[in-house]
Formats: sequence, structure tokens, C-alpha cells
Amino acid sequence: MATLRVEIVTPEAPLWVGEAKALVARSTDGWFTVLPQHTDMVGDVVPSIVRVDTNEGSLSFAVHGGFFQVGPGVDEGVTQATVLAGIAENVNDIDVARAQIAKEMAEAHITADTRNEQVDGAAQLLARADLERAELRLNASNR
Repeated sequence: MATLRVEIVTPEAPLWVGEAKALVARSTDGWFTVLPQHTDMVGDVVPSIVRVDTNEGSLSFAVHGGFFQVGPGVDEGVTQATVLAGIAENVNDIDVARAQIAKEMAEAHITADTRNEQVDGAAQLLARADLERAELRLNASNR
């Protein structure tokens, strides 16, 4: 019987590894679903909620961008799907209060930068990235 093995990996450690029925994620080309016996492919993952459907239920992860690879697993009949993310977290582990504070701080930086005539482009980009991460965490925690 064909099976799907999924890994959600960050530079620090694997976030989740196990057998799944499906992996649902979003790339720059749109949403995609990986199932057992999926065609080999490689691509990007944009900041979004990545869902892993297992026999026990669904798991959701806030992935702040990265890459994915689908190919044959080590054992025959196994499809291996790996998400490599610079930053990712289980939505159940998100500290909502901390994410709200981060969002407010990023918004304050952006507002202050737009009022300043000599806006540092790098600082503006960092503040917008901080805002996007905080908003993804808050949206993920509301699921």
C-alpha cells in the first residue's frame, strides 16, 4: 500500500515527522496537495498555514516561507514530502499575546518610518516582514 511520509523541518530541528494522508501548502503558484504516489517535484512555500492530514486528524503549522520537495522515500511504495522552513511553528504553540505585541510594534515602526523624511529602506523592509510574521501567527491561532 502506498504511503506518504511528511517532514516539517527548521534549521533548529524537525518540527514534525510522520505518516500522513495528505500535505496541503501554498507556493507562489498557488495551493497544492501532496498525496501518496505524488509526482516528484520541488518548489517554494510562501508564508502560510501548512496542513498535514493524518489518520488521527489534522495538524497545522505556521510556515514563514521556505521550500518543499516531494520524491520517493527510502522504502518502496513510500512518497517522501519535506517542507524546509526557516521559521515554522505548530499553531497550537503560538503565543497569541506575544504575536499581538509584535504586530503592534511593527505597525508603530512602519507608521514612524512613513512620517520620517529619511526613511531607511532596510528598516522599512524589516518592519514589514515583522508585521507579516505577526499577522500569520495571529491568523493561524484563530483557526
